[in-house]
Amino acid sequence: MSSKPSSPSSAAPPPRIVVLGSLNMDIVLRVPHAPAAGETLLGHSIAHIPGGKGANQAVSCAREGGRVAMIGCVGADAHGQALREALVRDGIDTAALHTSSSEPTGTALILVEDSGQNRIVMIPGANAQVEIDEAVLRQQLQGAAFLVTQFEIPMDQVARAIAVAHGAGCKVLLNPSPVQPIAEPLWPQIDTLVVNEIEAQALCGQPADSPQEAALAGHALRAKGIARVVVTLGARGAVAIDADGARHHPAPKVQAVDTTAAGDTFLGALAVALGEGQSFDEAVRLGIRAAALCIQQPGAQPSIPQRDAVLRSAMPPDWTPL
Repeated sequence: MSSKPSSPSSAAPPPRIVVLGSLNMDIVLRVPHAPAAGETLLGHSIAHIPGGKGANQAVSCAREGGRVAMIGCVGADAHGQALREALVRDGIDTAALHTSSSEPTGTALILVEDSGQNRIVMIPGANAQVEIDEAVLRQQLQGAAFLVTQFEIPMDQVARAIAVAHGAGCKVLLNPSPVQPIAEPLWPQIDTLVVNEIEAQALCGQPADSPQEAALAGHALRAKGIARVVVTLGARGAVAIDADGARHHPAPKVQAVDTTAAGDTFLGALAVALGEGQSFDEAVRLGIRAAALCIQQPGAQPSIPQRDAVLRSAMPPDWTPL
């Protein structure tokens, strides 16, 4: 089954997206395979690449055409300055990006295997010092389509931000990664939840390894008060669940080089498309196309595509109801 895109009016301004989250300098090691315990492995290369789920999602939103503001914290060091400059190059507002005088910039050590699979160890650093200024956040949220956030910063600050956004009438798009329990009062304040199969199972207690299982898990998550749920399934695409039921959206077949930032790329494209007024299904399809381009390139932010490249990419197969 297919659906006609509900494209935004060309005269409509680009949606404003406020992203609250982490910023890391990714130290990327390309290796033949992940070393076993006690094994010394000869790697291919090392690179320092801007990353962090919050920053990646902000960059994806910006490259999809959104007007983006980033809220977070970096250290007073070279990595922090490099991350700030990278956001500015993508046209992202960094007025609410703070600098810690006591903690270094967050760091992620990423092992990327020849297969494209990755393994990540994150040192939070300055990300652990994010503190929400509610007055500043309310000002940032004026006219915003979404507050986008994740769980790589302190959970109490995420909860405060969600409550402020909900009170201000701004929709919340949450990517609960790395997965942690969500307090019951927060569930109804979330408009759109984006989870992978592991996160979905952790949050609802039901397996989500197949499209059919993901649909059931998504319905269980919606029952907590959320309007829309997306369960991403990697190479198998994603399942969209809302009041109209569940639909499986397949992904185009591509050769994966590096899956780092694929989920963040998907989320940014989804957020901007929804902010433009596109339908839920069309937004999910756009996210899948963007993620498919992302995994064909190495690195986190360097692999996140621009909107025009996404629109030129192959369309995924038609979606089917579940």
